Amino acid sequence: MIDQTSDTIAAISTALGGSGIGIIRVSGKDALSVGDRVFVSPGGKKKISEQPSHTVHYGYILDAGQTIDEVLVSVFRAPRSFTTEDTIEINCHGGIYATRRVLETVLKYGARPAAPGEFTKRAFLNGRIDLSQAESVIDVIQAKNEYALQNSLSQLKGSLGREICELRKKILYHTAFIESALDDPEHYSLRGYTERLLSEIEDILSMIRKMIASADNGRMIKEGIQTVILGKPNAGKSSILNILAGEERAIVTDIAGTTRDTLEESIFLGGITLNVIDTAGIRSTDDYVEQIGVNKAWQKAETADLILYVADSSTLLDENDEKIINLLDGHHSIILLNKSDLPQVTTEEQLCHFTHSRFPVIPISAKEQTGIDVLEQKLYEMFYHGNLSFNDEIYITSARQKSELIWAEESLNKVLESISMGMPEDFFTIDLMDAYTALGRIIGEEIGDDLVDEIFGRFCMGK
Repeated sequence: MIDQTSDTIAAISTALGGSGIGIIRVSGKDALSVGDRVFVSPGGKKKISEQPSHTVHYGYILDAGQTIDEVLVSVFRAPRSFTTEDTIEINCHGGIYATRRVLETVLKYGARPAAPGEFTKRAFLNGRIDLSQAESVIDVIQAKNEYALQNSLSQLKGSLGREICELRKKILYHTAFIESALDDPEHYSLRGYTERLLSEIEDILSMIRKMIASADNGRMIKEGIQTVILGKPNAGKSSILNILAGEERAIVTDIAGTTRDTLEESIFLGGITLNVIDTAGIRSTDDYVEQIGVNKAWQKAETADLILYVADSSTLLDENDEKIINLLDGHHSIILLNKSDLPQVTTEEQLCHFTHSRFPVIPISAKEQTGIDVLEQKLYEMFYHGNLSFNDEIYITSARQKSELIWAEESLNKVLESISMGMPEDFFTIDLMDAYTALGRIIGEEIGDDLVDEIFGRFCMGK
C-alpha cells in the first residue's frame, strides 16, 4: 500500500452555500510551494514560501493567468499548525462556485483531495493530539447544546487523555516492579507488596468506575435526553410539545385520539437537548389503528431517559392514569398537571398522595404557557445534579471509550481475584497489562489502522 500520509492534501473547510467567506485548507510538505503556484500579490513579488508563520497575505488566486478570486492567505509553518505540517488556509469569497474553483486550482497545482477527517487524522498520527482529543473534535462540530460544547472543549484540551495517562502510569509502575522483583529478588522484595497493590488497584478502579458511570450523563449531554410524553387523550400532550418546540409541530383538536402515531422533535430547553416523542393518548379502545398508537407509546416509554406524564387537572384520575403511573417506576419521571387555568378537579396534593410523592408534580398550563420555567429547572436538577463542571469532571460520551473502560475494569477485577486467592505475583502482570492496553486504546496508544480509519471516516470533509 502506498503511504499517503506525506502527500499534500486540500479541502474546503467551510460549509458549501451562500456565505461571506469560504476557506480552503492545504496541508503537507508542498503546501507552501502550492501556495506559490496559485497565489499572486498585488505587486507580484511576494512568495508564500518566504513568509513567516502565522501571517496573513492579501492577493489573488490565478489559474494560467486568469484571476479566480480575491483572497487572504494564512501561513502556518510546521510544526506550529493543526496538523504539525506546513499549512496554508485560503480565505476566499463564500459560495459554492467560488470555493470550488479555488479548490480545483489548488488541486491542479500539486495537492490531492483530502479524505474525510484527514487533517485531524494527521494531527493524531503526528502526535499533536491523542485519540480522545481527536474524537472530541467531531463532538465540538456536532454539539447540540451548551453542555455538549463545553464537555467536548474540555476533552479537546486533553482532560480525559491526562487522566488515562495517569492511570496507565500507575499500572505500568506496578507491572514493572513485579517483573523486576521476579527477575532480581535480591534487590526488589515482594514481601507485603500485595497489600500495597490491592490499595492502588482499588483506587484505580474507583476512578475507572466513576468514568463508566459518567457515560449515561455523557450520552445525554451529547445526544440529548430521550423524552416521552404520556397521558390520556386530550390531556394536552401535543399542546405541551408545541410550547416546548416553539411552533405548531403537533395537530391539536378537542377530538380525543387525534394523535395516532408518535411525533418526534429535538427541543432545546435552557441549554439541555430533549429528544421529545409525543405519543397517542393512553386509553382502552376498540379502534385498531389507535391501539397500534397506544402500543407504540408503551414501547417508547420503556426505553426513555425521561417520561413526562401529562395529567388533566380538570378531570378525575382513572384506571388509565393508574396504568401510566405504574409505568413511571424505574424511570426519570415528571408529572405535569396541565390545565391549571381551569377549576381543579385533580389537585397537586391528590397526585402526590396517589403516587406516594415518588415523582415531582409541576402545575402547568399549556393554554397560558405557564410552568415551563419550573420544568426547565427540575430537568437540570434531575439529570445534572445542580452543577456541571467541565474543568474537573470527565463525562464519557463515546461508546468506544466506555467499552475500553469496562474492559480495563474487568481486567483489574481479575487482579483483585488473584490477590484474594493468593496466586503468585506473575499472574498479576497478565491482567495488569490487559488493563494498561485497554486504557491505551482510548488515547490511541494501542490501536490498529482499521479502527483509526473508521473513527476518522466519520468526520466531515475539510476537518
